[in-house]
Amino acid sequence: MKSILNPIFLKRFFIGGLILMAIPFVIISYKVIKSGGESVVIDIGGMWAYMIYLFYVVLAFALSAIAVGWMYQRVLALLNIRSAKMKVELMHLQNQVNPHFFFNVLNNLYGLIDKDSTKAKEMIVSLSEMMRYSIYEGQNEQVPLEKDLAFLEQVIQLNQMRYHKKVDVQFDKNLSAEDIKITPLLLVILVENAFKHGVERLTKDAYVYIKVESSADELIFSISNNFDPEEQTTTNGVGLANLKRRLELVYAKKHHLDIQKTESEYNAVLTLKLK
Repeated sequence: MKSILNPIFLKRFFIGGLILMAIPFVIISYKVIKSGGESVVIDIGGMWAYMIYLFYVVLAFALSAIAVGWMYQRVLALLNIRSAKMKVELMHLQNQVNPHFFFNVLNNLYGLIDKDSTKAKEMIVSLSEMMRYSIYEGQNEQVPLEKDLAFLEQVIQLNQMRYHKKVDVQFDKNLSAEDIKITPLLLVILVENAFKHGVERLTKDAYVYIKVESSADELIFSISNNFDPEEQTTTNGVGLANLKRRLELVYAKKHHLDIQKTESEYNAVLTLKLK
């Protein structure tokens, strides 16, 4: 099959077929020119007429099949190139997520080692487990939802250890279906933003409310957090841009991200169509 669809073979066969298809027209044109008239009669009767007719019918079908095969190969090649480019871009975006959070934690660890070595050790253990997940599981196209939610719980726990203040965190899960798989390290971007742009800049009464609902066909992830209006900046980080692009690549026309901002609260709802 591979040899039949070989581009060189297809090209030679197609050119040869076109030459054979042109032979009758060349003969007729020659007869017309030689006779000096506007038409000519070529008498081919009996079995020869039937064989020639059959030959050219088969040849026409063969050339059509070759043309379709060639077009199929070109389309397939273009799709493969596009898929490869998407995978490279997706890997690049995914690799951006990891350092973004870990740099912040390492900065906190540096200041915590002398002040509270016990807490620093706990953070190092949690950080190593999270890095293991992001390095190994994070490279997969999909992971079980439960694993990604367990990773989120570690992120939340580590963030709570970072801040020397009370943070009201609620994480509600309503998973009605098992064996659900999603793209890894998507949800963590929203959680990270809630802590970075909300909790980190509040001196008191900080909260982060997370709710996850799932069915066999759909996943709904919602998160709310308060923030200090006076501490808000107008600069946009790479986190949300990264998330939106990855959603376009992986869940094209199968996702909806709604982000609302009030005077003191952010609300984000991400809906993923799983089938």
